[in-house]
Amino acid sequence: MTAGASAIAALPRGAGWWPAPLAAAVTGLAAVGLLGWGFAAATQPFGIVSYAALLLLTLLFARALARCGLFVGDTTVSMIVVTIAALLGLFIFYPVGKSLLAALLDTQGRFAPGLAFERLLARDIWGLNCLPWVGNGTQCGVAVNSVILATIVGFGTTLIGLVMALAAQRGAQRFSALYRVMAVLPIVTPPFVIALALVVLFGRTGLVTGWLNTVFDIPRSRWIYGLTGVTLAQLLTFTPIAFMILSGALAAVSPSLEEAAQTLRATRARVFRTVTWPLLRPALANSFLLGFVESLADFGNPVVLAGNYEVLSTKIFFAVAGAQHEPGRAAALAMVLLGFTLIAFWLQQRWLGKASYVTVSGKGDAGLPAQLPTGLRRGCVGFAMLWIVFTLACYAVILVGGFVKDVGRGDMTPVVSHIAAGFGIEWRNGAPAFTGSAWDSFFTTIEVAAIAAPLTAVVGLLSAYVITRQQFAGRRTFEFLTMVSFAVPGTVIGVAYIVAFNVPPLELTGGLAILILCFVFRNMPVGVRAGIAALAQIDKSLDEASSTLRASTWRTLTQVVLPLLKPAIVATLIFSFTHAMTAVSAVIFLATAKYNLATVYIIGRVEAGEYPLAIAYSTVLIVFMSLMLLAVSKFTGSVRIGRRSQAELVTGH
Repeated sequence: MTAGASAIAALPRGAGWWPAPLAAAVTGLAAVGLLGWGFAAATQPFGIVSYAALLLLTLLFARALARCGLFVGDTTVSMIVVTIAALLGLFIFYPVGKSLLAALLDTQGRFAPGLAFERLLARDIWGLNCLPWVGNGTQCGVAVNSVILATIVGFGTTLIGLVMALAAQRGAQRFSALYRVMAVLPIVTPPFVIALALVVLFGRTGLVTGWLNTVFDIPRSRWIYGLTGVTLAQLLTFTPIAFMILSGALAAVSPSLEEAAQTLRATRARVFRTVTWPLLRPALANSFLLGFVESLADFGNPVVLAGNYEVLSTKIFFAVAGAQHEPGRAAALAMVLLGFTLIAFWLQQRWLGKASYVTVSGKGDAGLPAQLPTGLRRGCVGFAMLWIVFTLACYAVILVGGFVKDVGRGDMTPVVSHIAAGFGIEWRNGAPAFTGSAWDSFFTTIEVAAIAAPLTAVVGLLSAYVITRQQFAGRRTFEFLTMVSFAVPGTVIGVAYIVAFNVPPLELTGGLAILILCFVFRNMPVGVRAGIAALAQIDKSLDEASSTLRASTWRTLTQVVLPLLKPAIVATLIFSFTHAMTAVSAVIFLATAKYNLATVYIIGRVEAGEYPLAIAYSTVLIVFMSLMLLAVSKFTGSVRIGRRSQAELVTGH
């Protein structure tokens, strides 16, 4: 095989010689794909040889394409594009396509379009009985419930995020430390922590519920379980994301545009309405889209708080993991969920259109944004402070709850038994023994995250390099392929991996590899976008200078470009590692008793009613992730647009 690759490298470029090696590479790919995967698992000797042969033949195929004149004849670019496209096809499009196809098959694997329509159009998916003018006031279908919840959360997170961003950028800069805390919280928090805190505060035996019952004789109730509770939990969970997007957009609005309106004697209210607000349109659309999609895909909060209010994510989970085990029905529900997500992306693009929203140019400005109308400023600051206090109170409940006897019942006796049960350590024969029940899942999660993070960075940044620095046929298509997994909810990815990789020819379920692959290709778009953003700030003349000195593309990439991408690499590593530590919606289907993950372990404790242990584990995760961020913070910094502050203008420095 090595000899074959050398022979290809020695052949001249052109169109006359290519059919034989190209056909050989395609034949080899097909042979290994059809025979090698089915003979043995990847951990067995023949399986390892099969995968190695498949990789070499893929590279041979890419080299043949470059020798044919594609990719401007650059073998490095050809290998990067072909290899990553093949991986995306294998670990995104193949599993998603196969899982969607499962919705069209019956239990014997036969094509059954009638059964597919029955699954997709079932009353428990699309029913409108909750509407008083349609039904009898009972529950709506699970799809209708999900859309109602996602729409409320999308608008709610966008509105609250905008209020907080206005307060941070235009109202109360002296509280910047609190806003930074709000920006970090979603990174270090498992997705169901807020739900646990709300149960502790407002559950039937919660702290606030008990206090209201004692002081005001308000009866205890279960109002927190259902649409109200899930909405509140998701607003608390996803609002910081909207805040970060809108805060960055507000900071990027050029004050010169607002100054021009003020020069024409526009009032503060009119400046905000006619200048500032229109320029926030892309950020508002992105905030709503993220809130909508995250709500649809969220599993942790609904599984704790939904009660009888069923949503697609939990319905899919119980169709796979429930007693009836209906993979076909789960695939149909996943198809509905994916459809909603894609429609949301399409609507966002239609709303934004092709208008330009550029506000940062090479021209200087005073750096003083327009002041908000007095009433709006006071309202934003007041609401933002209340929301931050409420959010921090929820996190305080979690941080304290792991070290008291039963915070949910108001027993605040200090204990360490919950931490000891999960993370107990004993000394045996002079060596530590990890006796706690949570250690296995904790170590497995760290192992998976530590392996997945650098792989995500490599795949994402290589993709970003060829997208931004190279010109080849199909470049836009390749960029679209790298971003598709962002539009696929984690729940759909989990179902897809179960359906596709549970049987030959690629049987991976139950092992560590499937968890790593899931995280790599789920988080890959973040690495791509981070790389594209960083490369946009690096002048292409550096690449051209390297090429002028006859450096190869690979040498230019490794010795010129990558050293300048350190912030993007670190950012991708941080996000990939932390997301792998806290994700649940995809891996809830893939974790096993042997390879359990921290979030799956916590969900299991919640379902078993062991709230103190779940809270203690959540506390450990939050503290661990916070320390991780502090440890790498010296490698990253904040981007600051070169504008002078008010103090600098006054002093003249």
